[in-house]
Amino acid sequence: MAPTLTAMTISVARFLDVADGLQPGQFTVGNHDDVASLADLDPTYRQLLDNPVTAVVSVTGGDGRSNLTPVWFDYEGDLVLLNLATHRKKVDWLRKQPRATFALVNPANAYHWVSIKATVAREVSEDDPQEGPRVTAQLDRIWTKYTGNAPPYGLRDPSIDERRVLFELKVDRVATFGRP
Repeated sequence: MAPTLTAMTISVARFLDVADGLQPGQFTVGNHDDVASLADLDPTYRQLLDNPVTAVVSVTGGDGRSNLTPVWFDYEGDLVLLNLATHRKKVDWLRKQPRATFALVNPANAYHWVSIKATVAREVSEDDPQEGPRVTAQLDRIWTKYTGNAPPYGLRDPSIDERRVLFELKVDRVATFGRP
């Protein structure tokens, strides 16, 4: 079953950048906009989500500090999708502290980025008899997005029976900065 999309809005903080030169209040929030989904972001920033830009995700680790990890990024509507192998510590950490922040930085210009704060809405196991195939299909989709290779996902650990879980994270806030 596909995720239920709500009629909530996402607050987008647009930071003032220096792309056109110095300006008063630079590097502060210039204004806030609301969008219904990530697909409604200005194309200047949505391209960072749609293109194979590796995100850095921050979750709270077991010692209470931020744990930063590069991950493949995917979204549907107002949900960020995070597909993880169940044996990774990040899975337990997200279950204990169900919040994450994603940073997507343009690899050609570090001053063009998007930050997304999100909260886990639910998780779906690859072993779920009804929704499990969606987890595998989403993994195959991001495999193709980031590698250009045809499915299936080619990095499963052959030494274990690697299982996957898909975290659906509801977007709380977005911040944007710069231009390509």
